[in-house]
Amino acid sequence: MKRLARVRAGREQRTPVTALFWRICLLNGVVFTLGTLILALSPATVSARLRLTEVPVLVIGLAVILTANALALRTSLAPLDELVTAMRRVDPPRRAVRFDRRASGDFHRLIETFNAMLDRLEAERSAAGATALAAQEGERQRIARELHDEIGQSLTVALLRLKRVVDRAPEELRDEVTDAQETVRGCLDEVRGIASRLRPDVLDDLGLHSAVTALCHEFTRSAGISVHREVDPSISRLDPAVELVCYRIAQESLTNVLRHSGADQVSLRLAGHDDSVVLRVHDNGCGGVLTEGAGIRGMRERAMLVDATLTITTSEDTGTTVELVVPVHREAHIGEPV
Repeated sequence: MKRLARVRAGREQRTPVTALFWRICLLNGVVFTLGTLILALSPATVSARLRLTEVPVLVIGLAVILTANALALRTSLAPLDELVTAMRRVDPPRRAVRFDRRASGDFHRLIETFNAMLDRLEAERSAAGATALAAQEGERQRIARELHDEIGQSLTVALLRLKRVVDRAPEELRDEVTDAQETVRGCLDEVRGIASRLRPDVLDDLGLHSAVTALCHEFTRSAGISVHREVDPSISRLDPAVELVCYRIAQESLTNVLRHSGADQVSLRLAGHDDSVVLRVHDNGCGGVLTEGAGIRGMRERAMLVDATLTITTSEDTGTTVELVVPVHREAHIGEPV
């Protein structure tokens, strides 16, 4: 048992450089040993003074040894090429695919270190993103509450007073006071709309289904773009973080449609499956998005917070599609709802 423990401890202390060194030495030793045995057991001989007829035998033997050595080293070091390819695929806004260490031979510790580094980076990024988004949502909620409670109430009082003025105003001034009353009423509606976009109360009170429905109605009313909506009524209340991520990504997708796509039709589909919720927003606009701005980066950060997969496909012929797949069988990696 003690000997086995010492062997395991020695393996754990062996660094990737040491493992690579011994791997190359062992491969070279095996190849050269086999080459020596073959030359020793073969009928070929070499004179003290090298003859011209013996040169091809030596060249062929050397070529065989070098080829075998090259093939053995190439096969042995292949995991390093795969690791470099995996490193090049790492993109901070996206979740990186982990490298499979089972086929990596002696490089398993190097692969484990690389995967652990990715885990730490993504954990730190998720924690920092969750903190920033939580602060952002808290500030949005505070501003929305102040708009609704203070400015909204002030405008409501002004509207009631203008109504009394309209009732008492002379005939020649009544039209002007009525216009002022309508202006204040429009301001009140705009303030309520801004407060709702900052922090929709319907999301907290009634859930994602009602919030997405209200979002589509508001988008159609304000932008004049029809939204074909398919919302699965069987979707129950989800984790607050998941609901907020789905709502914000749907909101940002519709905002991008209005600002950039030039579309006149949008389809929004929210479907529930056994272990996931899928949100899909498609427009018939110009498409062809080549660079990702702050809005798309924000959507990717939000998706990572709940272990979701965000896919954006765009084409000048078919428009742009944003698809979010959220696993609902796992808890969101957020300390508290954002």
